[in-house]
Amino acid sequence: MDENSLRAVGWARSLPLDTEVRAAREWTRGHLDTLGWTRTAPGTTDDVLLTVSELVTNAHVHAHSTAHLLLTWDNECLHVTVHDSAPTLPKPREAGPGATGGRGMFLVGLLADTWHIHPCRHGKDVTACFRPPDAVRTREPSARPK
Repeated sequence: MDENSLRAVGWARSLPLDTEVRAAREWTRGHLDTLGWTRTAPGTTDDVLLTVSELVTNAHVHAHSTAHLLLTWDNECLHVTVHDSAPTLPKPREAGPGATGGRGMFLVGLLADTWHIHPCRHGKDVTACFRPPDAVRTREPSARPK
């Protein structure tokens, strides 16, 4: 295969409103384990799992929507995308010191290497990208999680 060609692997899961966010984290952790990240990049793994929690929570709480979670690994970056059906775009905002919420997109911005929003005809996609330490970049998925 040409070194310039793109080779990607991806996984997708639909998380209805009645699904606990913990299920999204556990599913994601299983796929990160197939990439070897839980062992070789535990800090990045934690960042990805917190981001998944925030994005799925936003889809459920703010968009009142099923969250469609997509993970794509292209040997350079793990793209974590959550699609919901609401047209309203999220944005980081400053939450007061006593606020119990309102920090989700701010956290995503701190944790991810990059993130962006893509408005779609039926909602939006929010994608956060994570680059692991160099030693992890060439790892191929070993197996599918259960």
